[in-house]
Amino acid sequence: MKKTIILEIEKINPERAVLIEGLPGLGLVGKIASEYLIKQLKARKVAELYSPHFAHFVIVDDEGSLRLLRLEFYYWKGEETNRDFILLTGDCQAQTVEGQYEVAGAIFNYAREKNVDLIITLGGYQREVVGEPRIFASATNRRLLEDVMKFGVKSSPPGSPIIGVAGILVGLSGFNEVDALCLLAETRGYRPDPKASKSLLNLLSKMFKFNIDLSDLEGEIARYEKMEERIRRIERKRKATERERRAEETERIFYIG
Repeated sequence: MKKTIILEIEKINPERAVLIEGLPGLGLVGKIASEYLIKQLKARKVAELYSPHFAHFVIVDDEGSLRLLRLEFYYWKGEETNRDFILLTGDCQAQTVEGQYEVAGAIFNYAREKNVDLIITLGGYQREVVGEPRIFASATNRRLLEDVMKFGVKSSPPGSPIIGVAGILVGLSGFNEVDALCLLAETRGYRPDPKASKSLLNLLSKMFKFNIDLSDLEGEIARYEKMEERIRRIERKRKATERERRAEETERIFYIG
């Protein structure tokens, strides 16, 4: 394989579609959100993207078979929203700058072929989180940004870099006069963050009137919060033990002197 390719499993021809991209990144925020949306909407897989710019290993699936790393396009016809949706998720992102642009370009070209007139990319915004994760947005035009800000979204700070497909795909869209929106949820970024993903899903539900059940995601949030509390308890115990050790050493030094 010498270049990025897209293999179509099913030919689709939507009249007007939205592409929602969620690939691995900070806290896996976009990937968790896109995969949960795919599951809830029961979207069907219609295409796969393969690239020589992905990492040089294969994945063993549940049946013991090997496969290359890939991205996957899913399709859902929104009867109530009057919009069709192409949902993109995958195993990884390209490992080089050239690869990022090539993969993003292939995604964009596929979207244009399928009459996509709005691209939304999802990801994480690394910072300390207080309460519910906030969402920061950037867009190819002010009108689109103001529309999403009506839902309580904040405008991304000027000069903030958006790395990977989530940023490049929006950049390519603006260059080609296609509406695009990047939504980043606050996350500490050091572990999978379903709570940040939930913030994105809540926003998408308001924007497009999605009827999705978030109870499974809330279970994952509770599991990670319990895990973090255990880690905090271990860390507090470690620090207390360290303080006691230092106090004992100080006492011994004072006695010897």
